[in-house]
Amino acid sequence: MNIIGSIIDIVFLTLIAALVIWIVGKLGLGLTVSGFGAAFIAAIAIAVISWIITWLLNVLGITTGGGILGALVNLVISAIILFVAGRWVKGLAVKGFLGAIIAAIAIAVVSWLVSWGLSLLM
Repeated sequence: MNIIGSIIDIVFLTLIAALVIWIVGKLGLGLTVSGFGAAFIAAIAIAVISWIITWLLNVLGITTGGGILGALVNLVISAIILFVAGRWVKGLAVKGFLGAIIAAIAIAVVSWLVSWGLSLLM
């Protein structure tokens, strides 16, 4: 794949992530977003924070595991990422750590639904 195709993929995936964050923000499930622009910036910030945390865990040799315990660990990591992003991104507000957990679950569900819907179109 060429560099232009990669850039288009990144922009498209960031727009989808922003759409998901915006939808969850409108549903009032643990986070609020002031608009789509803030959701787009939040999607970028979440991706960067997620990359840093994943890199740090790999450097330390920590794996999240599989099964139910792995899912719970990933949920907590996702909530931490949302919580941190809520502190840094203007226009994104996370309603405490419990709100971050609820928002992480909602983002996972809405992401799955959007992916499923897009797969029907392609």
